[in-house]
Amino acid sequence: MQFDARAAKLLKPGEHMTIADHPGLRLECTASRRAWIYRYKSPVDGRMKQTKIGAWPAMSPAAAIVEWEKLRAARDSGRDVAAEKRTARTNARAVENGSLPHAGPYTVRRLCADYLVGHVERNRALKGAKEIRRMFDTMLAPIAGMLPEEVTRAIAFDLLNSFAHIPVQAAKLRSELGAAWDYSLDAGRLREDTPNWWRQIMRGRLRSNGKKIQGKAVGQVKRVLAEAEVGELIRWLPNFSRIVDDALVMYLWTGTRGSEIASMEAAEIAEEKDGLWWTIPKSKTKNARRPGATDLRVPLFGRAAQIVRRRLAVAGDGYLFPARVGGPIEQKVIQTAVHYHQPYSKTRPEDQRPRLTITHWAPHDLRRTTRTLLASMGCPNDVAESILGHMLPGVQGVYNRHTYDRERHEWMGKLSVKLESLASDGGADFVTKD
Repeated sequence: MQFDARAAKLLKPGEHMTIADHPGLRLECTASRRAWIYRYKSPVDGRMKQTKIGAWPAMSPAAAIVEWEKLRAARDSGRDVAAEKRTARTNARAVENGSLPHAGPYTVRRLCADYLVGHVERNRALKGAKEIRRMFDTMLAPIAGMLPEEVTRAIAFDLLNSFAHIPVQAAKLRSELGAAWDYSLDAGRLREDTPNWWRQIMRGRLRSNGKKIQGKAVGQVKRVLAEAEVGELIRWLPNFSRIVDDALVMYLWTGTRGSEIASMEAAEIAEEKDGLWWTIPKSKTKNARRPGATDLRVPLFGRAAQIVRRRLAVAGDGYLFPARVGGPIEQKVIQTAVHYHQPYSKTRPEDQRPRLTITHWAPHDLRRTTRTLLASMGCPNDVAESILGHMLPGVQGVYNRHTYDRERHEWMGKLSVKLESLASDGGADFVTKD
């Protein structure tokens, strides 16, 4: 970080200064103050927006960067942070004026709404927040109009038990309702003696029996494609749309997560002395909240490098995998496309489309397959885990601060060669016909 306090003091009204390596973070000067501002392009409507972080010098540059990271992570997840702040202010004024339409008894519905607005939408990615809102909207009908104090242990049990046939969803509902009750207790919106039954009932009883395909249980098997299957799948990928084909290739050639691929931006790509590198900001990784985590460095070889260069040519400074309505493509688009082409998919049965010859897999299985390929090639465990963006466990994770860039470069190069050999073993690429 480079911040010149002397230069900051010399700023005149209307002027601003930026902070190196922290895009969008700036210190703006007006006639009465100097404030930290985060300026960004809205993922919702594509317009330039900005939001105040804090006043300088009361907020130090280091503290401003911490808040900038949080806001940038929220923006990367698809949220418009400035719009959210305006909505919160509007709602607060409405509460003060007594003009909110839901003012009245503090029901379970209101409790869950407060939890969504006050905690979930501020701390979760857009995808997760939308899922929790959907879950509350569709699963709470029997208790939504009740007062939280009226929800007895038996009532809570009956609600969860009614969803016992979908145990994973029921367990998620139990967890989120427990957190919602805790949030309202902490905020003083419930009496301190109000029991939180969600933390006590059905513990350990809501377990998945694994997914079913065509009505047949397939258990909790985590799929890893055999080498022959990998080669055949690579040759089949052109049957997908170009954007899905490219994304699935990136899974195999980089081992990264679907969310990281979908949100890839031009600013994260750099041509370095040893080739093309993709640096995924820590805020976009699964380790965003872990203190010892860093940005994830990914060397790009073979087809991955070709895809990135081709997409950079049209992306400008935006997303490499853009959605049609602005912002990045959603990860579920890739997942849905894979399921749509499975031979057992009954989605839009009237549509004619090529069916996958390698079946019973999902995009995330390709990441697991890449990890297995690295192990089979003799890649050291620490290096392979680092490639996938996993933090090393225990004491090793605390004391080992080696970046593994050299090792990543070596083994990702070998992986690319291996994948190309698998793709060529079955002959020329093929595309099935409708």
